[in-house]
Parts: sequence; structure tokens; C-alpha cells
Amino acid sequence: MNILVLGSGGREHTLAWKIAQSPLCNNLFVAPGNGGTDQVATNLPISVDDFQAVGNAILEHNIDLLVVGPEAPLVAGVRDYLEADERYHNLKIVGPGSKGAQLEGSKDFSKAFMVKHDIPTGKAETFRKGQLSEAINYLDTISPPFVLKADGLAAGKGVIITEDKGEAIKSLKEMLENSMFGEASEKVLIEEFLDGIELSVFVLTDGTNYKILPEAKDYKRIGDGDTGPNTGGMGAISPVSFADDSFMSKVEERIIKPTVNGLREDDIEFIGFIFIGLMNVNGDPYVIEYNVRMGDPETQAVIPRLDTDLAALLKAAATGDLQNTDLAIREDFAATVVMVAGGYPASYNKGDAIEGISNANSLVFHAGTKKDGPGLVTNGGRILAVTALGTDLASTVEKAYDDVTNIRWDNVSYRRDIGKDLLELQ
Repeated sequence: MNILVLGSGGREHTLAWKIAQSPLCNNLFVAPGNGGTDQVATNLPISVDDFQAVGNAILEHNIDLLVVGPEAPLVAGVRDYLEADERYHNLKIVGPGSKGAQLEGSKDFSKAFMVKHDIPTGKAETFRKGQLSEAINYLDTISPPFVLKADGLAAGKGVIITEDKGEAIKSLKEMLENSMFGEASEKVLIEEFLDGIELSVFVLTDGTNYKILPEAKDYKRIGDGDTGPNTGGMGAISPVSFADDSFMSKVEERIIKPTVNGLREDDIEFIGFIFIGLMNVNGDPYVIEYNVRMGDPETQAVIPRLDTDLAALLKAAATGDLQNTDLAIREDFAATVVMVAGGYPASYNKGDAIEGISNANSLVFHAGTKKDGPGLVTNGGRILAVTALGTDLASTVEKAYDDVTNIRWDNVSYRRDIGKDLLELQ
């Protein structure tokens, strides 16, 4: 197969790295890719939201399988665009159409879906532009912490959690009146706070059947001890110690099956990944959110644990044949530490020379990098994800940090406590 991966982050580098190992893969392309993806594939200088250019590349390179990495083109309807054109009738696509992508594209839609299909989740109310006073009054009916969620896509940063009512009111004004997250916050959900331990579960579905991939725990805030603003993700650990067989059985019966069946009952064809953000509340799983793609940086911890041909798995999903495909998972632990440009998630510098990657013993997945002559320079906020594999969590985390400390650029930053909370639970 000729395969095209759409996207430019660490998730896409990881997917491309694994797909490139498959004997089914003849030619591999990533659009637009980054400084790491061109080590395992051919980068194409195409924006993920330029559907015409994507379509032209599919024809030019005789693409058999399209794997859509990020959420934005899915919500915007890249699948719908391609399926509407007879020229792409033989193309296999991993990623839902725009209707299914609303599970991530609209928090209001996903919450209504969960309520309709009796999927455990926190209570919530939705407020629109012009309903600020009603939203403020609603705060009086619930106990802090207050959870405010922008309805639409906000690059993983559209959630505000605060104990302070005054701060919640200020944030509501910023979101509903001042477009804090652009169109994404024209509607805002005020949601019940769920007190527990968070984790992510990943499912690949062909619309009827599904495979449960390794779970992971990610670390969203910029600072050690989960302090500071939210980011796209600062690290991940897989597996998660408290996600034992008993807990995962509850997840499958109460959440995964009702989700896959609910999509089918609602006549929503969904082929691709479902990322389920969960809260473990006293041993019971509750859904915080859905995403309609793999997570970043969770992908960098999850995919290296697959002892399976990923291209074969993706092809099976795209052709409705998952029930006849095996999924094998390595017993190893994976620890991923994300290295970012200083200042991220606010302003940061680009173009700084990166050194030390070639000496790493761990896997190094690129996100915000680009080639500059023979070398690499920073080209984003999150720059690299360093993933170590090992037989126990403590030594695996140590191995990852050993390599992190030897990779350098000006004003590099990273969290120093990835996995610490899980180690303390042991």
C-alpha cells in the first residue's frame, strides 16, 4: 500500500515510524510532516486543511490508505470531501466524517450523546453567547471547583478549572463575551467536577467492531505538580497501574460498547480512533471527553507498546475487518517526556539549533522541528517527545530523563515529575 499520514506533530511521527515497519507499506508520505517524519517517510508541503491539495496528492502518489492524525481536518470534513468525489472511491480512510467528529468538535454534542446513551459522565449545562448572566447564576447552584469548557476545538487548551468563583466569572466573561478561544467558546459548558485520577483509553473501530489499545495517563499542565496553564501535553505513561482488569472491564461494558453501539444507532458511520478521556472515581469510570483521533503525547507512549503490524490494523479498520485482526501488546512500560521551547504555552522562540538527539538510547519523536541544512532547529512550542521502554516504571522513567538531559537547545524546558504520581501509588 501507498500510505499518507496527515499531520505534523509527534503523534504523526510516531504513527509514521510504526507504519514504516510494515511489509504492507510500499511508500509512506506525511503531510506536512516535520524534521523527524522525513527520516521514515516523504514529507509533502501540504496544509492539513487544504483538502484540494490533499486530494491532488492522493491521486499523484496513488495513495491507498489515508490516516488523518489531527482533529481539525476531521471536524472540517476531510473524509466527507474525499468520499463525495468519485476519483477517490477506492481510497481507504482512517478517521470519521464531520458528523462523527462532532464527538470532539462540540462538547455540547458529545455531552448530549453520553446522556442519550447512558454513558457515565459529569452533569453539565451549556450556555451561549448572550447568556452570561444565566451562566453566572448557574455557578450558585454547584459546588467548586468550577469546570468551564469551550464547546469547540481549542487545541487542548479550552478547559478552565478553578476553585475561585470570581475567577470562574471572569473566565466566563472572557469566553462568552470576549471570544477567549475564538468561535470555540461561543458556547461554554459548565460541568460538574469529578474528583479522581484521570487516564486515557484508546479504541480503534471499523464502525461495528473495535480493538482496545493500551491506556495511558498524560500530564497537561506546564509545571511540576500539575501547576500552571494547560498545554497540549507534557508527557505520558503507559500502562496505568490502577487500570486493572476489573476497571477496564467496567470501561468496556459501561463506556466503549455503548459508545460504539450508540454511534451506529444514531446512524453515524465512525471509522477510526476514539480517544476516551476518563476519570477514575473510586473505582468507577466516568467520561470527561471524547477525541476522535489519537492523543498527543499519549500516542508516543501507546504505539511503541503495540506488538502488531499497525498498517494491517489500520487497513482492517478502514475495510470493516477488525474482527479478523489480532492486536498484541507488549508488557513493557513506556514513559514519554515532552521537551518544549521556553515560554510555551505562551510566547516562545523558534529557530534554535537542537543537539544531542543522535546520542539518545530512547525513542525520540519530533513535533516542532524542521530541517536547517544538515541540522535541526526548533519550529514550535512542543519540540520533542522522548519515549523510553522498560520492564518497570521507575527505571523506564529514569531512562527517559537520562536522554532528556542530554538533548539541548537554548531555553529548553520540560517537566521533571512525569510518572511521579503513579510511582507513589505503587
